[in-house]
Amino acid sequence: MSKKARSRQATASPAPPGAPAARQPCPCGSGRRYKNCHGRPGGAPAAYVARTFAGLPGEADWVALREIVPAASASVTLADGVADGRAVTACSLLPGALPALVRADGEIWLGLQVHHNHGDVSRDLAFALELALAAEPGSQVNVVDPPPAGPRLQDLIDPDDAFPVTVHENFGYWVAGVEDPDGTLAASLEAANDAAAPTVRLQAVEASYWTRMGGREYVRWVLPHDESDVLDAFARLHSAAEDRLLLPEGEGRLIGMFRAHGLLAPVWEVPAGTGAEPLETPFAALDERLAAALESAEPLTSAERSARSGLANRQVTIR
Repeated sequence: MSKKARSRQATASPAPPGAPAARQPCPCGSGRRYKNCHGRPGGAPAAYVARTFAGLPGEADWVALREIVPAASASVTLADGVADGRAVTACSLLPGALPALVRADGEIWLGLQVHHNHGDVSRDLAFALELALAAEPGSQVNVVDPPPAGPRLQDLIDPDDAFPVTVHENFGYWVAGVEDPDGTLAASLEAANDAAAPTVRLQAVEASYWTRMGGREYVRWVLPHDESDVLDAFARLHSAAEDRLLLPEGEGRLIGMFRAHGLLAPVWEVPAGTGAEPLETPFAALDERLAAALESAEPLTSAERSARSGLANRQVTIR
């Protein structure tokens, strides 16, 4: 053991009774290992907020653009008194994974897919927005250190605003009306386009996205309901074989769920070659079945409890 490592070991505080092992997930739910969260000297690096987009219009779409949609954008209306009249667009990804940039015309682009996460994503994004509001046109915004205490997105955005998502075929919208004399933006654009999977937002239900990856097709549907309620509802549907999608080319199967920012996103695999359009009617019908299952107050049967356990075991936590 090195002298530096021995010194760290000697000065480290003993773990409290009942604490998890250093490399186990922290019980606070942050997704960090215990040693990097509440188990590190001084405690957690920041307050962790699981359902960080709760209260925003289009919460489920905020989660989708943050985690699963490669190229998309949505206009955002700021709350009264917050830079009145300033145009803001939330983007799934910006060049170089920037947190924000100010275009030459003063419009702010806020990047949702960024490298940093300081515990409360809403505060992280709000801080980037604050910096952009104070920056000059043509500026780029970077966030390196944890933001100071301050407003969250819920404090800056009009709560009655819509969140009209536009899914783009690629990242070509980055360069619309933008000069790129040294080719840096073009290089970022090419790399991003190569990594982007074709994606379409369904119209039948909110926050549902068809995609094709590696020759296989999927639909991911971010649901704005409590996690436990979603699991109960899909346990009822799964037990009755009502979570399947009947399609002209076969059947769409529920294969699991993502968990992100306090919401669940069930995932279906559909036959290759289906595309997005044939999914509209089946998902509208599934939405009706799900609504009925969510309203049910009956206790789960033994078969439904077994189905619930199976669904919970097939969850993958993104954040």
